Amino acid sequence: MIVDYHMHLIDDDATDGRIESVDAYVETADRRGVDEIGFTEHVYCFRQTLELWTLPYQLERCHYDLDDYCDAVIEAKRQGLPVKLGLEVDYVAGRLDEIREVLAPYPWDFLLGSVHWLDGEAVDMAPGIWAHVAVEEVWTRYFAALRELAQSGLVDVLAHPDLPKIFGRRPGRQTAEACYEEAAVAVAEVGIAVEVSTAGLRKPVGELYPDADFLARCRERRVGATLASDAHVARDVGRDFDAGIEHLGAAGYETVTVFAGRAARQEPLG
Repeated sequence: MIVDYHMHLIDDDATDGRIESVDAYVETADRRGVDEIGFTEHVYCFRQTLELWTLPYQLERCHYDLDDYCDAVIEAKRQGLPVKLGLEVDYVAGRLDEIREVLAPYPWDFLLGSVHWLDGEAVDMAPGIWAHVAVEEVWTRYFAALRELAQSGLVDVLAHPDLPKIFGRRPGRQTAEACYEEAAVAVAEVGIAVEVSTAGLRKPVGELYPDADFLARCRERRVGATLASDAHVARDVGRDFDAGIEHLGAAGYETVTVFAGRAARQEPLG
């Protein structure tokens, strides 16, 4: 089975604020041999979460309705389309319980967890946090936040879990290995999955998320894994999945994690 469990109906780069159709994503998935797709819009896009945000980037995008988004995906499911309802839950220090409360009423199939900001500074945008914080400290702080998010019980999958490599800025080997090991242990303890994302191939670093060493450590601890394109437009669904599948296989994965109603199961990969 092949899944693509990370994609966005709201295109941040669109000047008209348009939302692409579910059908367009399903059609691309079908052409690329993807059996099931999961929509995971950013939590900060929705008015129901407005009080959680302080950054201009978040506030400028926080004007969509969460009920409308869920209804669109649920209607596609009702029609028999191979889609799952998800959300990308962005880490906010000290406010995870508030996010949990807002999201509790909705029938999620799975929730992605991601860390994009540390104390209000962007990890994946330049100059962001990189302007004045040393590489080793960025990595250490990022992975501490990732572990906190994993252990909160709020999310089911960690998205692009080694995001700080996005610009090719890496700490020394000892620091990187410690980050990977501590994260793998934390994820295994709570029984959630990690995402193998081909989006990294479209970023400055030009490689898959996560690093092969990190993924192998997860596999050693029986951590499940999903596949993802992080598509923000329909044409990117399932993009570069040959590389993603190979990456999983090289780490020893023979199955992919599939979700329904926030319950995980393993299906043969491929």
